Amino acid sequence: MIDEVIRVGIAVEGSPLRTPPAKDHGAIGKRRFDLLGLVAAGFFLLAVGLAAVPAFRAGPATLAGLLLLAGLAGVAFVGLAAFRGLGREAPVAGEGELADLLAAIVEPAAACAADGILLAVNGAWREAMGDARRLPKGGGLFPALAEALKGVAGEGTIVVGGVERPARVSPLGVGKLLLRLPPPLAAVGPEAAVAGQAKTSPQPARLDPFAAASPFGAALIEGPDPLEGVILEANAALAGIVGAEAVKGARFGDLLASVSRDQAAASLAERRPNPYEVALGARAEKTAHLYLARAGARWVAYLLDVTDQKTMQLQLAQRNKMESIGQLAGGIAHDVNNQLTAINLQLDQLAVRHSLGDPSYENLSQIRETSNSIGNLVGQLLAFSRKTTIQRAVLDLGELISNFEVLLRRLLREDVRLVTEYGRNLPQIRADKTQLENAVINLVVNARDAVRAAGGGTIRMRTARLTPSEAVDLGYTGGGLGDLALIEVSDDGPGIAPEVIGKIFDPFFTTKAVGEGTGLGLATVFGIVKQSDGWINVVSRPGEGAAFRIFLPVHIAPLTVETPAPAGKTRIAPRDLSGAGRILFVEDDVSVRHSAALLLRARGYEVFEAADGEEALALAEEHAGTIDLMISDVIMPGIDGPTLLRKARPFLGAAPVMFISGYAEAEFSDFLEGETGVSFLAKPIDIKSLSQKVKQQLAAA
Repeated sequence: MIDEVIRVGIAVEGSPLRTPPAKDHGAIGKRRFDLLGLVAAGFFLLAVGLAAVPAFRAGPATLAGLLLLAGLAGVAFVGLAAFRGLGREAPVAGEGELADLLAAIVEPAAACAADGILLAVNGAWREAMGDARRLPKGGGLFPALAEALKGVAGEGTIVVGGVERPARVSPLGVGKLLLRLPPPLAAVGPEAAVAGQAKTSPQPARLDPFAAASPFGAALIEGPDPLEGVILEANAALAGIVGAEAVKGARFGDLLASVSRDQAAASLAERRPNPYEVALGARAEKTAHLYLARAGARWVAYLLDVTDQKTMQLQLAQRNKMESIGQLAGGIAHDVNNQLTAINLQLDQLAVRHSLGDPSYENLSQIRETSNSIGNLVGQLLAFSRKTTIQRAVLDLGELISNFEVLLRRLLREDVRLVTEYGRNLPQIRADKTQLENAVINLVVNARDAVRAAGGGTIRMRTARLTPSEAVDLGYTGGGLGDLALIEVSDDGPGIAPEVIGKIFDPFFTTKAVGEGTGLGLATVFGIVKQSDGWINVVSRPGEGAAFRIFLPVHIAPLTVETPAPAGKTRIAPRDLSGAGRILFVEDDVSVRHSAALLLRARGYEVFEAADGEEALALAEEHAGTIDLMISDVIMPGIDGPTLLRKARPFLGAAPVMFISGYAEAEFSDFLEGETGVSFLAKPIDIKSLSQKVKQQLAAA
């Protein structure tokens, strides 16, 4: 209605004003006495009179005199007409149709010019804003005025009695704008809002068509308490979500788990905002969001299944946790490997003085065994964190399993039977042989412990070649194309409980008794499989055993013609570990550096020791062209190993470089792009492996 009145007002804007009625409709602009205007008019008439003096002297008989007098008369008439308008502050634009337009609007309304001068107001505006002749400054009104001048209605704020109120601005003809102040909303409390909703909201007799056909659950509930109320009507999606054949006539709270029902009741009593996260009574594995809306004396409930969303959130959190633990495990393994290297090198020194037959030899052997056990544990940490240096080779799947099947049988007791099933047309795979064997051994040992706890049983190990569809049927979800190799280890033990099956690959999680397991076995298997570009899946039902399935990509060898290696080029590990040459040994751990340098000197090498990259760079420059081999740690304070190599290469020439580190080679291999003659030796190291590697590198150079 108001917009129609505005259009009428705009339509009559250009028409001549009728005689204003006697009643004042809120027009702005009353005639008043203006002293400055009268003084200006007097000076204007004086100037016109003085300009006419030459015409009177020349006489009106001349043509020039007549023209001058006529021109001065016209100027005087126009000037007096202009000064007559000074008696008003603004044009009488509020009278007539414009005043009638504003009087027809119930809310406070006013017409104004583009500069903010009020042209006309209605009575409601005068009561709210007073007798001000201009819009108040400040607030957010003038951007809306600018939009309205472009012909687009806008909204802003205006200060009324020290309080900002919303204002609507609409174009009203050329250069004029219409302002309206909607009435403010009354502030009410929650109780008043609920009571008002109960009075004003219509009470639905059934669900609206949108809710009835929606893919989420919807129900109309009778009663003041939605959790205690009875379902009058429900859509088809609700029955599917809650897992019930019929829900009409049931108590809505009975569809929820008891704990979730109590939590939702508490949230509703405390007037917490929707949604409420609930678990379903008949389908405990499902998670839903519950929305409740009051509809008169009834309630409308909406139930949205968010199980997949929650699962993705948990998987993301689990992935972040595993990455953090992997980084921590890799850092710990690096530091422990440094210490183990120092222990091993010290043991090598002591072994020279305490050979077989010495009373201390047995003690030294026990220390070495303990060191090797710690090294194996560190290797598990690195495998779990996927930071192990892997040496991939092409392996025949059937040959791999059959070769260490004898070892697996030695791990079992008489009450546990091992059955091996070899598939036909077994493929080749490309993986680290030692790592893959460790993964299978871990699975067999876990299966052995499970069946022995149940009094004995059978472990089955199966290998096969699978097509992509067969792999998917067995639980493979890793994607990719092509055939897959399968290694399956299953047992007929008690199985894995459903509540823990999602945690079995977590590090340090174990169901064994205290002292019987580290909790790293399956975590290590998971890391080895992932590092081999594979996929692992577990299937288990309580009382029916468990099956672990490793899926690995099939290796397809390229078609190449093999040529025999030239005579004399076969590399054999040297038995004589002594040698000659200048070695620059760079290591920040003093115990590792001193022990390794001492043992290398004992084998005939000249060794320069450097505690960091800066010292090594100075030694390389001092002995430029005479160093035969540089051995360097990778991670060091200041200049790291790869950076040291780039800076020292001009002084080393073509000398080979060997990096030693507790981290995986892949961790820094990208920094060595373009470098030649670089090898890697993983910590922990002993003098035998170090001497063999040194002699091989010097011989190759």
